[in-house]
Amino acid sequence: MAKIKALLNKNKKIIFEIVAILIIALFSYSLAPKTLQNDTFYTIPIGNLIMENGIDMKDHFSWHEDLPYTYPHWLYDVIMAKIYNFGGWNAIYSSVCVLSIFMGILIYEVNRKLNKNQIISFLITIGAMYLLKSYIAARAQLVTFIIYIGVIYFIEKFLQNPKKIIYAIGIICSSVLIANLHIAVWPFFFVVFLPYIAEYFIAILSDIIIYKKINIFIKKRQLKKYKNDNEKLEKINNSLNEIFETNKKVEEYRKTQNKYKIRIEKNKNVKWLILIMIICIGTGLLTPLGTNPYTYLIKTMQGNTTKNINEHLPLTLINDTEILCTIVILVATLTFTKVKIRLSDLFMIGGLTYLMFFSKRQSTMFVIFGSIILNRLLIECIDIYGIKESLKKKVNNFFKIGFIVLGMCLIAIFSFDNIYNNRNRPFVSENTYPVKAADWILENLDINNIKLFNEYNYGSYLLFKGIPVFIDSRADLYAPEFNGRTDDIFMEFINTSGIGKFYGNTFKNYGITHVIVYKNSKMSMIIDNADRENYNKIYSDDSFVIYEIIK
Repeated sequence: MAKIKALLNKNKKIIFEIVAILIIALFSYSLAPKTLQNDTFYTIPIGNLIMENGIDMKDHFSWHEDLPYTYPHWLYDVIMAKIYNFGGWNAIYSSVCVLSIFMGILIYEVNRKLNKNQIISFLITIGAMYLLKSYIAARAQLVTFIIYIGVIYFIEKFLQNPKKIIYAIGIICSSVLIANLHIAVWPFFFVVFLPYIAEYFIAILSDIIIYKKINIFIKKRQLKKYKNDNEKLEKINNSLNEIFETNKKVEEYRKTQNKYKIRIEKNKNVKWLILIMIICIGTGLLTPLGTNPYTYLIKTMQGNTTKNINEHLPLTLINDTEILCTIVILVATLTFTKVKIRLSDLFMIGGLTYLMFFSKRQSTMFVIFGSIILNRLLIECIDIYGIKESLKKKVNNFFKIGFIVLGMCLIAIFSFDNIYNNRNRPFVSENTYPVKAADWILENLDINNIKLFNEYNYGSYLLFKGIPVFIDSRADLYAPEFNGRTDDIFMEFINTSGIGKFYGNTFKNYGITHVIVYKNSKMSMIIDNADRENYNKIYSDDSFVIYEIIK
């Protein structure tokens, strides 16, 4: 009878696993946007350029002369160029769908394997994917999200069993991949190690290891000194035993006291994790980019680009209700329940919260790593309060199954609705990108003998079409920290487009011959209403206008 019951439970788990993965795959697929973002457009020509000419650390797509370019995600650019060359925009969109599905399933599997609960892991995964929906795009960050999910799994499993060398290899290989796929986020790789290392050293201090080691050293020296004095030897041995007993009691007291909300664990395997981290520091050299993996983030932080690009700006909770709710759930779980949080988890979630408020883009890492921590807390809460056993007694199996099925059906309906609404959306939005205007430029202007002023958000599309640009979304290329120029092209654009600086001066300084701007932009309205004698409007559509500057 017991064997039959165990077999039935096993079959239930297998069935749930299959259905959960299918629902997660459907939900993740529905979140993949069909309309592309601006970074995708420069990725493809750069990837093709690398395959043709290699990495020469020079820019070939703006009309500014002799700009050095760091190729910060060269490997991703090559991969995406190959995908585009194979199947066009349909292939690019398909790759985003596949990566989104893979990320969703990976979040679920990592949560399930680390925390041993299918239902909570399923719900956490759905929530995490929903929070990440704005960052699912044909950009290098989507691949690095997946790698970082694997990194946390490798680290957790390695700390459980360092003899399985496959986990150490997985960590090191992940570092190499990130350094080549997206060097801007490679330094974050080492941030992931810090909570485990900090907890280890604090555990050592909490066990009074320093005190114990010093005293034991002194006593052993005394043992050698008084080896012929039996009376003193006995006293020294008694002192040693007292030291060991005291420290043993301190350690046991810390472990058994329920009043502490923080659980400190001294995992001796962290010593090997530190060694792996040191090895990974050297993997930054396993790229064709020289020392850029070590300097790229520093240069970025020194410049003005992070202060003017939306995703780099600090997080404002009032504008991000989903993240606010997530933080409330985490704080409420820790405050109003008896659950304890691992010190490493507290450091991780605290550090990621700080980084998230510093730059809202880091909310992605908060969600990815926070999903595992929240999962761990919720499962501990269920165990402490006996919620699982209580449900077994009070709720009929029929209702439990019905509730789970209903929840999955609602998620499936939401997913199908997203897929239905997404089906007719274009790959390239003509309201956002100058699709018709770019074609007109190629047909009517000599692109090699003009200097076109364009805006940041659609420069990448012009670049993709082969039109030399004033600026595009490769922000680092136009910053003096990277290109060594005395003028800051990026800030020139920011000030000019925002009318913080008279556009005519910028056009004169850079020898601009033509201007393409959004039809409803401030610059367009000023030119049309107050400065028409200096500009000839040569093209206009519903979203864009092109001016030729009258000499």
